Amino acid sequence: MAFSSARPIIAALVLLPIVTACAGTARSPEPASPRTAARYPHTDADVRFMSAMIGHHAQALIMAGWAATNGASPAVRRLAERITNGQQDEIATMQRWLRDRGLPPQEGQHQRHGHLMPGMLTAAQMKQLADATGWEFDRLFLTSMIQHHRGAVAMVKELFGTQGAAQDETVFKFADDVGVDQSTEIARMERMLSELPAGEPSS
Repeated sequence: MAFSSARPIIAALVLLPIVTACAGTARSPEPASPRTAARYPHTDADVRFMSAMIGHHAQALIMAGWAATNGASPAVRRLAERITNGQQDEIATMQRWLRDRGLPPQEGQHQRHGHLMPGMLTAAQMKQLADATGWEFDRLFLTSMIQHHRGAVAMVKELFGTQGAAQDETVFKFADDVGVDQSTEIARMERMLSELPAGEPSS
């Protein structure tokens, strides 16, 4: 549109706030949604990690569930409750990520390439923990969960060491959180284990 020579500066000043507002609106990010999330790149390694970690977390939930029934100490029961709450939420995140990409959640997957995933307890170890009570349960639970958490940390390191993996925003953040949170819990459980008596306390 042409403007008279007498008013170009005034017109520009009037239009400037409108143009700026429109430009700001155009730059606003699109709200996150499953449809837009599905457009982020992911690799086969990401899918394997998310699927495998569901099974890995599922075993930890079983282990943590025994604390309430096997006479665990209050400190171990509180730890088990934190593990349960955190890992239930994380399983939901992984299942949702897989569903958004048209992939079936693989809740029962406990093995990779015919072998147990890192840190997973064997059937014999699970039975030993399930049968333990009181002080012995505390000791076995802490020892077993340290093993289990170290396995999860190893899986995170493997993912980050795979070329092209963990570029998806959700996968990266989730894996990073797992590595940090479980490393912190390992240190906490090692302290708790060191504070247990050398032998079963006498009644």
